[in-house]
Amino acid sequence: MASTYGDKIKLSVFGESHGSGIGVVLDGLPAGEKIDMDAVLVQMARRAPGKDKTATPRRESDLPNILSGMLDGVLTGAPLCAVIENTNTRSGDYGNLLTMPRPAHSDYTAYVKYSGANDIRGGGHFSGRLTAPLVFAGAVCRQLLEKHGVKIAAHIASVGAVSDSRFCPTAIDDVLLNRLSVSSFALINEEIEETMRAEVEAARLDGDSVGGTIECAVTGLPVGIGEPMFNGVEGAVAGAVFGVPAVKGIEFGAGFDLAAMRGSQANDPFRYENGRVVTETNNCGGILGGITDGMPLIFRAVIKPTPSIAQKQRTVDLQTGENTELEIRGRHDPCIVPRAVPVIEAAAAVALMNLF
Repeated sequence: MASTYGDKIKLSVFGESHGSGIGVVLDGLPAGEKIDMDAVLVQMARRAPGKDKTATPRRESDLPNILSGMLDGVLTGAPLCAVIENTNTRSGDYGNLLTMPRPAHSDYTAYVKYSGANDIRGGGHFSGRLTAPLVFAGAVCRQLLEKHGVKIAAHIASVGAVSDSRFCPTAIDDVLLNRLSVSSFALINEEIEETMRAEVEAARLDGDSVGGTIECAVTGLPVGIGEPMFNGVEGAVAGAVFGVPAVKGIEFGAGFDLAAMRGSQANDPFRYENGRVVTETNNCGGILGGITDGMPLIFRAVIKPTPSIAQKQRTVDLQTGENTELEIRGRHDPCIVPRAVPVIEAAAAVALMNLF
């Protein structure tokens, strides 16, 4: 089992949801760069569980213990390794899942692939808990990118049938990006928060869950990052984003809406503005031929509903070979989308740092 990403900046995530701890190793970071740990902890807190009714009540402080690669807040050039202790586990809630897999979860495929040896507690290595070390890695990478003028922020584009406003595709204000990048319920239009929360609460009261979408924007990218075909920016970002549990789709710019357009509608006309080339629209999401064009990089990721719900579900008993019903115990998110926002930002930061 390998959970690694990147070639220039190599990221490796380890641990299991109910093991003693989880962590990450980042190899290839530049030496001598100062890291603001308070800013890192802001990102960790945005993802941490147990602080909101839309999330699991499991409480974890998610404080990273740095074992190597940083001295007095400065990167040393050695592999950066951080471990996050698991302190609030209830493993008994998962005893029946080894032989009765949850629909839409990795229980069944992991059972077959690893011959039943996989850690089922809390989802083991397949748990959303493993996104905590990814957020740590992304928080470090985004600070290094910011020193080059690159800013990253995302928001809850939708939850169920409730949608937020979208980013302006051609000009995104730094004030908005700064606000979103520290928000625990990140919305462009903050007036819809209560309506969106009501959508989550309705699913929770039904013993159910609800999914949504997250829109992420990156500004300040120079022209020329990325390569054609298999080493393009879309592939690099998508590869990192699909490492986030529950992500089932990604689109860049106008995305799937391009299928209904003509070329005259979809093409982004060029013009000079203050001595630099810009596009009048941004249907391509800041990427042409796999290479950044200097416009905001914009993508959206689809987050599926949490598979662990309180309603009875049909499944199979892998021991008896019979059809059966499953009742899931434990503490689970009725909606993972708000906590996934900083995770998507982190995935984008790691991907772009690797390309830089």
